[in-house]
Amino acid sequence: MVKITSVIPHSRAERHGIVAGDTLISINSREVTDVLDYRFFLTATEVRLELTRDGVPFEVTIRKREYDDIGLDFETPLMDKKHSCENKCIFCFIDQLPKGMRETLYFKDDDSRLSFLHGNFITMTNLRDKDIDRIIEMHISPVNVSVHTTNPELRVKMMHNKRAGLVLDYLPRLAEAGITLCGQLVLCRGINDGPELDRSMRDLYALGDAMESVSIVPAGLTKYRDKLYPLTTYSPEEAAGVIRQVEAFAEKCLAECGSRKFFCADELYLKAGLPLPSEDYYEGYAQIENGVGMITSLMTEFEDEMNFLDEYLPDYKAPRTVSVCTGVAAYPTIKAMAARLEAVVEGLTVHVYEIINHFFGESVTVAGLLTGKDMFEQLVGKELGDELIIPENTLRADEAMFLDDMTPAELSEKLGVPIRAGKNNGAEFIKELLGIE
Repeated sequence: MVKITSVIPHSRAERHGIVAGDTLISINSREVTDVLDYRFFLTATEVRLELTRDGVPFEVTIRKREYDDIGLDFETPLMDKKHSCENKCIFCFIDQLPKGMRETLYFKDDDSRLSFLHGNFITMTNLRDKDIDRIIEMHISPVNVSVHTTNPELRVKMMHNKRAGLVLDYLPRLAEAGITLCGQLVLCRGINDGPELDRSMRDLYALGDAMESVSIVPAGLTKYRDKLYPLTTYSPEEAAGVIRQVEAFAEKCLAECGSRKFFCADELYLKAGLPLPSEDYYEGYAQIENGVGMITSLMTEFEDEMNFLDEYLPDYKAPRTVSVCTGVAAYPTIKAMAARLEAVVEGLTVHVYEIINHFFGESVTVAGLLTGKDMFEQLVGKELGDELIIPENTLRADEAMFLDDMTPAELSEKLGVPIRAGKNNGAEFIKELLGIE
């Protein structure tokens, strides 16, 4: 049962007399509780909608093509509230946020519907048998799972949820039903690494082709860990050891099934001081949103696009001085790419600034967690030129605001320079440095 907030003009729904404020009960006698029900049941070429208006029930039958929309909008994209996380993971980043930030930052998402719609990772502890049945019936695929460990007892310990071990049984059920799975192992030093990591990789590999890829990511630790489980970061030597362990297992997978399946996040290579693998290694970047192959992809795109630099130069206006700020992890890569372009474009000067994350702690090196305050304090008084390029992923997807509530407009005013949000794309980086829209 979901309330209709608007009806698209001239749509099938409007032509059949449906209006905003009506409540949708079911489609073809199947109850509608959220967007997945709605989209799945709406694929029928003839849909019988059961609705109410001011408490009075009525029906509408609409004939349509299989994937045609009928023109209804609802209060939220999910047509329901987000499902919050029921776990208390020992490495949870949200538990490591300082007090006093905006309320939405403290919401812990663990919604299987967002896994399908937006690629979010879920722990499955919110799911019950009926949810798994629905995923299988609707063939919702892929499902992205934060596994962390396949040891049931250890998973309960790490997630502080008595169901955390039980729900691991859902993985083979989904795999047998042909649902594609993508896994994630967040490594906590001395907890789920070493022999436990070997066990997890073996168990996940045993799921066969259904387990498409697994990312191995070190836990992100901020300076706000008072009274939380004691965790420490990997040393460069330890990070290199994790990489050797994962790569050795991945090579066996490659020999047996043609895919490595298991990939370490860029952060581990940077921590270890090891070169990043080539583009071919990542097999299409299945886990790029998890920071796996992101830097290699950026560098490859940049080098590919440099072959077509002449196409951009007619729109470039010299002289131009531009500045770029980024996190500690990406700084060497951004600096090298900027120098490469600067060397071949006449009149172009690029200043690249490394921003240390004082807000969350210096161990946090990714660009996406930089705040406006840190950018301002470390850029004020610096040569910024005609424009400052900031990482786009420092901003919320739904509003132009940094994690500390400062806006790019406020930062621009404080620094006295126009600001552009730079995309994590090599070709776009060239255009941004040249000042081309």
